[in-house]
Amino acid sequence: MKRPLALRLSALSATTALAAAAGIALTSPEATAATGGVTGYATQNGGTTGGAGGQRVRATTGTEIHAALCGRASSSTPIIIEVEGTINHGNTGKVAGGSCNTAAGVIELKQISNVTLVGVGAGAVFDQLGIHIRQSSNIIIQNVTVRNVKKSGSPTSNGGDAIGMESDVRNVWVDHATLEASGGESEGYDGLFDMKDNTQYVTLSYSVLRNSGRGGLIGSSESDLSNGYVTFHHNRYENIDSRAPLLRGGTAHAYNNHYVSLNESGINSRAGAKVKVDNNYFEDSKDVLGTFYTDQRGSWQVAGNVFDNVTWSSPGSENYPAGPNPQSTTTVNIPYAYTPDAAGCVPDVVRRTAGAGTGLQVSDGNCTPQTPAPDPSTPTTPPPTTPGPTEPGGANLSLGAGADGSSKADGTSYGNVRDGNPSTYWSPSGSTGSVSVKWGSATSVSRVVVREASGATGVVRAWRLLNADTGAVLATGTTAGTATFPQTSLKKITFEITSASGTPRVAEFETYAS
Repeated sequence: MKRPLALRLSALSATTALAAAAGIALTSPEATAATGGVTGYATQNGGTTGGAGGQRVRATTGTEIHAALCGRASSSTPIIIEVEGTINHGNTGKVAGGSCNTAAGVIELKQISNVTLVGVGAGAVFDQLGIHIRQSSNIIIQNVTVRNVKKSGSPTSNGGDAIGMESDVRNVWVDHATLEASGGESEGYDGLFDMKDNTQYVTLSYSVLRNSGRGGLIGSSESDLSNGYVTFHHNRYENIDSRAPLLRGGTAHAYNNHYVSLNESGINSRAGAKVKVDNNYFEDSKDVLGTFYTDQRGSWQVAGNVFDNVTWSSPGSENYPAGPNPQSTTTVNIPYAYTPDAAGCVPDVVRRTAGAGTGLQVSDGNCTPQTPAPDPSTPTTPPPTTPGPTEPGGANLSLGAGADGSSKADGTSYGNVRDGNPSTYWSPSGSTGSVSVKWGSATSVSRVVVREASGATGVVRAWRLLNADTGAVLATGTTAGTATFPQTSLKKITFEITSASGTPRVAEFETYAS
């Protein structure tokens, strides 16, 4: 008899505790985006490069992630957002802008393209907060943990999906992620990795999906058949009741995955779906492949799989298990090159490579984990460092003849940012706002220095620098200090604070020609 999910989670927690007692620790090394290169169906349809070639921005809150998206020149300007720390409801707010469409309580990648979201440093954890990709393309999500996202109870986020994609989504690569819940639908959770409403060309690789009633789906109903071309490889599905994944229509490829404790069903191909299932290791599971819970059947091609202590139910009117001796019922032509590991070594190689914080290791096709060279399309610029208030050359134009200023949401005088006195400061009336310097005639500027007042250093957490004449974004950042940009002729320049840990105090807003 199958134990309730809560009891199974307790057993797993005890196992985890024993591992900790034995001195086994998880590490979260520094990562660079797109290490190892995109694989699978995400290489098709022009490929998936994410934010390669774009600016790197560090974010430690959800609001800063949104601010980075909103700080781009356009919704398609490439950007790499390096995330560190815990992202949750308390630090994820909506940010407005012409290059974004965000919402509070969820990381919203909506109506945008060319974005990489990568965990760095000590790791990135999205706690009870889902990642929603909608009407977007060319997205990479790498080296992150998303946990305990709920659709009912409190707090709720993203319809209960850890990562959800819907409405004309193209080319998404999710790699080295850990997606986990703490129960099933009755506990308020939904899917870990869902694709619906015309989502295509997706790869999920080297990831861990665990402790959930539902692993994920392709297609939200038997009539939602516009999704597909999805690759799943080198993932570990552990303690999942069903949907590993559920496929409604479309084409998928699952290879070199390790499935452990699929409690009710596993790969559920239905409503005309086709899936190639090769060189996987299925262990201690039930009905790992077939058509289940419907009479609208799908099909599969199988080769090289290991079935270790797998049980199969009897066929019925809405139950068509592929076993106990799985045979191919279709042929799936795979359009990309790949070198699978032998199924026998999959448990070991997946254990050493899958999930966030594993050093982005991949397999070489010979059952040997390795850390590959960075993808050639990935910028080699080092991670950003916290800028200090360095002294640029030339005169501070904010103090020059003809200079003036203005501010919005101001709580104190904007004039304090252009008086040359660091002991006076401007503050917005809350945690966000903007302050400007302007001139009577066009003035060339290529560098600014924003100095926070004594006792308030580090309060500013995300900002944009705007050409107030045109609205163009000149620079963005996550800490105050020095910003440089191509020399621009303008009459007004604005420093806009989009996130702060308290009430900011801007002592000086200095502007320089060089």
